[in-house]
Amino acid sequence: MALPLLPALLPGVPAELPALLQAAAGTQRLALVGGAVRDLLLHRVHNDPWRGLPDLDLVLEGSAAAMVQRLPGVVASQEHSAYGTVELELRHGGQTVLLDVATARREHYPVLGENPVVVFAALEDDLARRDFTINAMALLLNPGSSGPVVLLDPHGGQQDLERRQLRLLHDGSVADDPTRLVRGARYAARLGFDLAPEVLLQVRNTLAAWPWSWQPGDPPGQAPSALGTRLRMELELLLEREPWPEAVAALRRWGALQLLDAALQQQPEQALQRRLRRAARLGLPRLPALVAGAADPLALAERLQLPHRHHKLLVQWLALRHRWLGVVEVGQHNGSRSPAGWGAERWSDWLEVPGCSPDAVALELAAGGCVSALEGLPRRPLLRWWSRWRHIQAPWSATALMAAEGLTPGPALGERLRQLRADRLAAERC
Repeated sequence: MALPLLPALLPGVPAELPALLQAAAGTQRLALVGGAVRDLLLHRVHNDPWRGLPDLDLVLEGSAAAMVQRLPGVVASQEHSAYGTVELELRHGGQTVLLDVATARREHYPVLGENPVVVFAALEDDLARRDFTINAMALLLNPGSSGPVVLLDPHGGQQDLERRQLRLLHDGSVADDPTRLVRGARYAARLGFDLAPEVLLQVRNTLAAWPWSWQPGDPPGQAPSALGTRLRMELELLLEREPWPEAVAALRRWGALQLLDAALQQQPEQALQRRLRRAARLGLPRLPALVAGAADPLALAERLQLPHRHHKLLVQWLALRHRWLGVVEVGQHNGSRSPAGWGAERWSDWLEVPGCSPDAVALELAAGGCVSALEGLPRRPLLRWWSRWRHIQAPWSATALMAAEGLTPGPALGERLRQLRADRLAAERC
């Protein structure tokens, strides 16, 4: 299938780009592949989600690194020699384009869920290694820039676009790389597609068989990358750069939240969505809020290798819950489930301790009620502390207080400031 010239198809791409690319590629076959081709056929703009620039994936039947060295206008580049790829930023005629140039390759997975073994191969082999048929099409850039480009579609991607379905390329696709399910949920949410029936069957059969060497309950650090770091990276993209409510709903509908934790898969859809919406409203990142619903949040955080700040947030939140359980137990012993008599001052004293951050309180507000023993605890004081009480200060500064009362820097001054703040808190409605 022949299509018009590349610049006419891709807005924001310099008109001279095809000629520059072909000159650098020489006689070796070069093709535009992946999401740019898919979105072109869907009449959608394909830009990098972080920078908003045109973002093109190219495959060359030859050395990508050598081609990039011959390409003018490169302002930054990073080579990944193990996979024969080079990421680069190209600037030409006042326009900037992000390119990912890859040597055509074939992949196989000797260990399911781990990174693949790569063998450099032909363009058709490269298309066959991809996740979904809608991403396994290529625009072959013919030598010279005067002719049309030719669409290669060996796996029926155009038909699946018309059917609005996501179809994997082979029966072992999920077992090889389960992160494909998260990418599929991203496409489902972004494009309004769903899994083809035979793919949904593959997903459910694979998850039921759990073919990976790592099993839930094993040491988190032993999980393969597709159940660990690469899974986290895909989830970050899903939660921060996609219509995440639809994407999370798709994962749950397919049973794929089991890749994270069985408790997450079993959690009611409404509760899961509510926790993520509340977290975002309270200024929290969604990923630790998602992890908070796991049976063992810290084990899942370790497996995904969450950033230190997210792991610390979960530790503080769990410590807060542990302290709350102590309050519940004391209340039950005294015949009352909650500290109903606490005022703003008492709540502030209880919350403002080392190791208890405002974000930990916000996470409890977002996750509230997902541990049954805590469902009866009052949530209104937490919200009032988070939104108002923690911001209340003593009416006088330390300098003004020293001048007015003759105090000097030291414990007595600090205690006086705390007392003045406590007086203001005592006047707050709980």
